[in-house]
Amino acid sequence: MPRSARRRSTTDTYHVMLRGINRQQIFMDDEDYRRLLRTLSDCKQISGFELYAYCLMPNHIHLLIHVQSEPLEKILKRVGSRFVWWYNMKYDRVGHLFQDRYKSEPVEDDAYFLTVLRYILQNPMKAGLEDAPGSWTWSSYAHYSGNDDFLTDAAFADSFFPDRAALLDYLRRQNEDRALDERSRPARLSDDKAAAIAAKLTHCKTPDAFRQLDKAKQRDYISQLRDTHLTIAQIARLTGIPSATVGRIVKMR
Repeated sequence: MPRSARRRSTTDTYHVMLRGINRQQIFMDDEDYRRLLRTLSDCKQISGFELYAYCLMPNHIHLLIHVQSEPLEKILKRVGSRFVWWYNMKYDRVGHLFQDRYKSEPVEDDAYFLTVLRYILQNPMKAGLEDAPGSWTWSSYAHYSGNDDFLTDAAFADSFFPDRAALLDYLRRQNEDRALDERSRPARLSDDKAAAIAAKLTHCKTPDAFRQLDKAKQRDYISQLRDTHLTIAQIARLTGIPSATVGRIVKMR
């Protein structure tokens, strides 16, 4: 079946996601994360793109990118080939590291730009890798919160808010943001419906009761709750298990 043509952005701004082949883990240690950031920096100097946000997750990468002199396809090919060459040398491997067809969507208006920005920077929290935005090292959030960052172009996002504090308040806010592949998924369950599902499945009326269960039963119920489309945050609230722990359990199943 022929592949569908990519949608082109009238603003030259895209949300891009690169996944590890077969969804396998990409980054094995901190050196791998640092090398990918260095590769992005080197390619940015060559290609001239702006990078409004990035987030490096264990098995995928999010970018919010504004292309200029080079098309998106060429930029991502340059980034991928440089990083994979280094990665294969380090781990004595051959072949592809990323899925051969990256995902992308055009970001056509200011409202959706802000949605994607927050979606990317909250990705680690929603995956259970942090309890609140900011503790995950490998994203642009550190730059927006005031730390040095040699990659992020923050001026455009800043232009929508009176000051950086207001921008950070927006980035930290709980939300129902959906982007890229998640836009076609079932809508998020309401908290009331999530609570009803959890109570029926686990027979636990309170988080304290859930924590009384043995660890194996907790893990089994958490996996089943995730399969019914509860979010990591909802499961954490309803079970009393930290969201980072819930995320690890979901990833291990």
